[in-house]
Amino acid sequence: MGGVRSVAVTDAAIDRIKDMIITGELAPGDRLPKEADLAERLGLSRNSLREAVRALALINVLDVRQGDGTYVTSLEPRLLLDALSFVVDFHRDDTVLQFFQVRRILEPAATAMAATTMSDADIAELRKILDALPANPSIEQLVANDLEFHQRIAEGSGNAVLCSLIESLSGPTTRARVWRGLTQENAPSKTLDQHYAIYEAIAARQPEIAQAWATVHIAGVEEWLRQAL
Repeated sequence: MGGVRSVAVTDAAIDRIKDMIITGELAPGDRLPKEADLAERLGLSRNSLREAVRALALINVLDVRQGDGTYVTSLEPRLLLDALSFVVDFHRDDTVLQFFQVRRILEPAATAMAATTMSDADIAELRKILDALPANPSIEQLVANDLEFHQRIAEGSGNAVLCSLIESLSGPTTRARVWRGLTQENAPSKTLDQHYAIYEAIAARQPEIAQAWATVHIAGVEEWLRQAL
């Protein structure tokens, strides 16, 4: 029972620190009070407070700086959703398709948003990414180019949360792209053709067409993966 009580006390400590951040008592970048002072103020043991700080540091809510103190992080979506990337890496074959289904919902929406929010300069950079691929790219070059292309579009959506969610799903999709490139004959040229179609729709400021091409692109990978697993 001692272990259960210890976990409960640590959870309570986490909740109290969380409340301080949510209410604005602690803002992003703020330094936490000294351990002894904070423990007394919250009515916690120093040990339970230490465990709570350790847990919140693992999910990038707090930043423990040796010899300097503990700070609230920027709390930016990209930072907080890093933990999701860690979880995604534990996917099994029977769940990788579920991750793909989520990506199929999110990424076309981000692509449509990018078609209306990306600057002309960012769209030009998108074209440069595509044109940077050599005539006969290796699988590694194709995957790296693919990831950069989709990341730029996600960033171009202008929604940091959506961008971070899409990036957090790149673990299984990266591996799937490698499998696809290794086992499907015309995958590199087919993928590149679809990328150019997505780019052209974004450059033409046609969100519906951009969204449709992104859906076709992701659904094609998903269908191949469904047959391969």
